Amino acid sequence: MKLHFIAIGGSAMHNLAIALHKKGITVTGSDDEIFEPSKSRLAKYGLLPTNEGWDENNITKDIDAVILGMHARLDNPELIKAQQLGIKIYSYPEYLYEASKDKIRIVIGGSHGKTTITSMIIHVFNALKINCDYMVGAQLQGFEVMVKLTDTAKYIIIEGDEYLTSPIDRRPKFHLYMPDIALISGIAWDHINVFPTFENYIEQFKIFTDLITEKGKLIYCTDDTEVLQLAKQARKDIQLLPYAIPEHIVKDDVTNILFNNTSIPLQIFGNHNLMNLNGARLVCKQVGISDVEFYKAIQSFQGASKRLELVKMNDFTNIYKDFAHSPSKLKATTSAVKAQFKERKLTACMELHTFSSLTQAFLMQYKDSMNEADEAIVYYNPHTLEHKKLPALSIEDIKNAFNREDLLVFTDSTLLINHLENSNWKLKNLLMMSSGNFDGINFNELANLLIK
Repeated sequence: MKLHFIAIGGSAMHNLAIALHKKGITVTGSDDEIFEPSKSRLAKYGLLPTNEGWDENNITKDIDAVILGMHARLDNPELIKAQQLGIKIYSYPEYLYEASKDKIRIVIGGSHGKTTITSMIIHVFNALKINCDYMVGAQLQGFEVMVKLTDTAKYIIIEGDEYLTSPIDRRPKFHLYMPDIALISGIAWDHINVFPTFENYIEQFKIFTDLITEKGKLIYCTDDTEVLQLAKQARKDIQLLPYAIPEHIVKDDVTNILFNNTSIPLQIFGNHNLMNLNGARLVCKQVGISDVEFYKAIQSFQGASKRLELVKMNDFTNIYKDFAHSPSKLKATTSAVKAQFKERKLTACMELHTFSSLTQAFLMQYKDSMNEADEAIVYYNPHTLEHKKLPALSIEDIKNAFNREDLLVFTDSTLLINHLENSNWKLKNLLMMSSGNFDGINFNELANLLIK
């Protein structure tokens, strides 16, 4: 078997390439730009393309199939050559489904929380030594890659992203997985460049629930109005399993689950993470994992990469980085840190980085999303707007959208770092939120700078 990856450098793509290489499949690939950590990981397995760029000579008749990444364009010369030769072309979600048709497919969907829930389930399976395949959108502690595919695992656990599949397949990725067990964590409008209205966005989740296999299961969060409505509309053969925030207490800055008259300490915190945990528990229960086994295993879960990830701490300050960028994620993450550390002030800093977040029509969705922070900071780079061919935004536009007069707005990351360095961090936490990196800020170096 020989497979060629067009746009092998993508986050999910390079992990799938490595997973298939480890299965013994011959893998080649190309891309016009590959960044870390993809570059080092591909190089480790001898999969890093010799040259950057596209070359139709990479596509030969002996290739069994091509796996096409979303980063490639319709006029990609390798794609055109593969089409001309009649080579089978898969998107990565399409290939994942093909590889898991005979497995029990557990698919985690939702606008927020899906990476964490998927990570929690994988963590518990691993702790209990239950063999499973998986695909998750973040690096997990103790796991080298984010995709695992075997011929022996009974289960596959998949993070069900609602973004588009590939340049030639405009379906959302999670429409291709056909779950036996599905979970929806919440619905909050995102990807405005693809789903121009909230109604259109909700419809994608309706289609997802319709694609649950016969007599399958839908686990859903009752805290979300839109998800509740979807559950009411689900097919009659689908078993509905609701979840909400479990009973808990916060003691000495540690969150404890209350179960069977005992307190179970966790390494994670925040209402959204507790809901995620409860959803993961219900998924595990469907495959025979008891609540006792689940709670014992989940105590060692430290979170997925960049999901309320602790960068550094001392006796007075905790510094976190988080992938939060949409309004609902921003609000939940800010609230979680503030609620966990009631005796400390909070500086919350976010970067407007995605197409949606930098669009005037969507910007107003951020109203009041950072109000629980004692100091709120927004950063954006005007060059990013130019690159995405979007109209310019003023500092006043940002302040009006967030509905906060004392909001600090920076357009230069050096000035942002200077502001943070000159702040007093005694009994104050810092939360850095972005799907980007604030134009190259090294979070570890920043943390070392602030916590002397």
